[in-house]
Amino acid sequence: MDDTPSRIPAAVTDLRAAARDAGFTMSCEERTGSLLAVLAATRPAGRILELGTGVGEGAAWLLSGMSPAARLVSVELDSAVQGIARAELGADPRVTFVGGDGGAWLEEYDGEPFDLVFADTWPGKFTHLDRALDLVASGGTYLIDDLDPQPGWPEGHEASVVGLLAELEGRKDFRTVRLAWASGLLMAVRAVS
Repeated sequence: MDDTPSRIPAAVTDLRAAARDAGFTMSCEERTGSLLAVLAATRPAGRILELGTGVGEGAAWLLSGMSPAARLVSVELDSAVQGIARAELGADPRVTFVGGDGGAWLEEYDGEPFDLVFADTWPGKFTHLDRALDLVASGGTYLIDDLDPQPGWPEGHEASVVGLLAELEGRKDFRTVRLAWASGLLMAVRAVS
């Protein structure tokens, strides 16, 4: 079976070109993007958090699956790359872009929990994990990617991934599944309380 997505959001083509021009190589893999769109579609009027906007490919996939009443908050440290996302996607009233350190944002955020959290950067995955998981609503989903070895991983990073997976799979408040697909994914769903 061919697992190449058949529907790619229109904005993704322009965002890919902009990423190439900017030398940005960490965009959302399109199979991961297709999963994001499906997960977003399961949450009509859902609240979605993306940690690590990059140039906005993940946000484009999320928006393509979101209902008109759903809302997305996307946080990115690098204002230059997020500026690409803002230029392409910023007119969509469902998305709010936040510039700044994801860890600091997680520490300061005091609003409602999210139905879907996609942690595509260090904060919320390798740092501030407990805080990111605290923000997942009952029955909500937490998704991380880039768990298979990637070019440019720093020395010792594989051990960090192994530790992260063990920590997530050991939690009693989430059900997890590893997906040997795309760049290597883990999806966790908070047990309904």
